[in-house]
Amino acid sequence: MSQPRQAGSKRFAFLVAAGIFLSRIAGLVRDRVFAHYFGISGVADAFKAALRIPNFLQNLFGEGVLSASFIPVYASLLARGDKEEARRTAGAVAALLALTASLLVLVGVLATPYLIDVIAPGFHGETRALAIRIVRILFPGVGLLVLSAWCLGILNSHHRFFLSYSAPVIWNAAMIATMLGWGHDSQDRLAIILAWGSVAGSALQVAVQLPSVLRLLGGLRLSLSYHAKNVQTVVHNFGPVFVSRGVVQISAYVDTWLASWLSTGALASLTYAQTLYLLPVSLFGMSVSAAELPQMSGAVGAESNAAEVLRGRLNSGLRQIAFLVVPSAIAFLALGDVIVAAIYRSGRFTQADVLYVWGILAGAAVGLLASTLGRLYSSTYYALLDTRTPLNYALIRVALTTLLGYLFSFPLPRLLGIDPRWGVAGLTVSAGLASWVEFTLLRRTLNRRIGSTGLRADYLAKVWGAAIVAGAAGWAIHHALGTHHRPILVAILVLLPYGGLYFAITGLLGVAEARMFFGRAVSKLRGA
Repeated sequence: MSQPRQAGSKRFAFLVAAGIFLSRIAGLVRDRVFAHYFGISGVADAFKAALRIPNFLQNLFGEGVLSASFIPVYASLLARGDKEEARRTAGAVAALLALTASLLVLVGVLATPYLIDVIAPGFHGETRALAIRIVRILFPGVGLLVLSAWCLGILNSHHRFFLSYSAPVIWNAAMIATMLGWGHDSQDRLAIILAWGSVAGSALQVAVQLPSVLRLLGGLRLSLSYHAKNVQTVVHNFGPVFVSRGVVQISAYVDTWLASWLSTGALASLTYAQTLYLLPVSLFGMSVSAAELPQMSGAVGAESNAAEVLRGRLNSGLRQIAFLVVPSAIAFLALGDVIVAAIYRSGRFTQADVLYVWGILAGAAVGLLASTLGRLYSSTYYALLDTRTPLNYALIRVALTTLLGYLFSFPLPRLLGIDPRWGVAGLTVSAGLASWVEFTLLRRTLNRRIGSTGLRADYLAKVWGAAIVAGAAGWAIHHALGTHHRPILVAILVLLPYGGLYFAITGLLGVAEARMFFGRAVSKLRGA
């Protein structure tokens, strides 16, 4: 792969990561404020469950599906210079997407009580009634977020990554402002008002992207025409990815279903842990995958040595992801209580809650690397217009997650004689094990198709070894500090040395990504 291509790819990945970083930080602030007002109460369970149900549509029709079905076709048209056909395709996809999402939102509002009974059958009485009210408010905002995902597809194809991935900041800001403004109300009333704040935030999220999208398209002509070849290709690819995303969402809802039967606060605690778990997934896995997909799609459509280009991009992306995800996994395992306390310990969220969420987060760390690497492998398949292979392996992953999730969350705690509420940690462990199976299948099949890909054993030994040594040092510092009532200060004193030591060790071991990081830091210091 040429140096200009590598530099461009890394620059795009940086822009994606920067946008995601801002949106995730805003999300962490939102969750911290939420934890302050709701803790791990029954109202928190109801709101977290309610927020997941309409998000099912967003995830089905949103970013993941459009990235896999729409971007490869649209980016390929741009690479060939056919801007007019690209605009027609974008207009037709927008119209079809809006119509379908609107119909499903309507059905969802009417069917909300049945959805609650299916997704969270452990909810009863006031918790169930509150969840139903919240879902009905949230559903209309889903259509807006689907349109936001279409905007993201356009912006990404034109390499405008930062705006599309930072736009959720305004959604989080709307929810934070709502909680701060009405936090004095009762928890039930605040939850209802917060749902309306979420809908307002969804509208604002679309509003900040739409002007740039319309400028890039040179205007928008909506059309319900399905007969154009490129539109048919998008719809054809949409089907398997839609099912694949649906399967993955079913897996998430299996977790919700199982957690709803556990103790009060189990579901809320699971979502708190998942928010932290998704931070490195988004920052490092999604950023690289999102930046590479348009590049890979363009290479497949325009270059004769597509397999070689794909291998080069894939292997480079895998190293970038592993370099930052491995220390994230060790941090979750060894220093998770420091992280959880710094983010959530406030108001109704106690130190006991910190330890509970840490256990759940440590379970999620099991599959963190596999999940992030698997995203990039799936993007490679999508660039090849192969959406069925990731679907098949997603089905296997979900089947394993469901089976192991049940075994690890109910029979296993009883067998070990531990508190049943810790069964929620079994859900995250089971999901991690299933992710490793899916990743292995994706890599093996792709290697047969384009040649050998993957991370070298010596590279993995260096990054894992450095992370473990740095993690031990961070744990020692934390142990020396003891119990402290200023969790943010503890996090600074523990996590900064942990990260600095990891970068120093990998740099001494000759890891190219570490040297690149230090080179950029030195350049910025000199420039300053």
